[in-house]
Amino acid sequence: MPRSRINGNFIDKTFSIIANILLRIIPTTSGEKEAFTYYRDGMSAQSEGNYAEALQNYYEAMRLEIDPYDRSYILYNIGLIHTSNGEHTKALEYYFRALERNPFLPQAFNNMAVICHYRGEQAIRQGDSEIAEAWFDQAAEYWKQAIALTPGNYIEAHNWLKITRRFE
Repeated sequence: MPRSRINGNFIDKTFSIIANILLRIIPTTSGEKEAFTYYRDGMSAQSEGNYAEALQNYYEAMRLEIDPYDRSYILYNIGLIHTSNGEHTKALEYYFRALERNPFLPQAFNNMAVICHYRGEQAIRQGDSEIAEAWFDQAAEYWKQAIALTPGNYIEAHNWLKITRRFE
């Protein structure tokens, strides 16, 4: 039974009902409908912390989905899971792939910046200030892109850019 039919959360049930209605009304192919079902089930599993199940659903959605914009969100969510699992190199790869298909995902730029900033902090703890600065510079570039796409968001990143004199 698909996850969307067994989820007990009121909001998830409501979303599932509305999504099912939209899938019937909007002219889409059966493949697109199936891809969306896998994507929705992946989001549900991810929100419950069932990352292995979420990844299975996302990979199946990727197999079926043909629209680059929709694929970008699937790739982004796969990146989120890898970030949560501490697999930062994999996460960065998926964020890059998402941005190749949709360069207007400020949340992907932000997450990439967070990973780079984290790696900069790790380099400082290891006593390598030169490597740390390179990671911080990369984080700054990603945060600038996120802020350019959504001015007014990422206030902490904006402040960090000002404090570190990386904001132009």
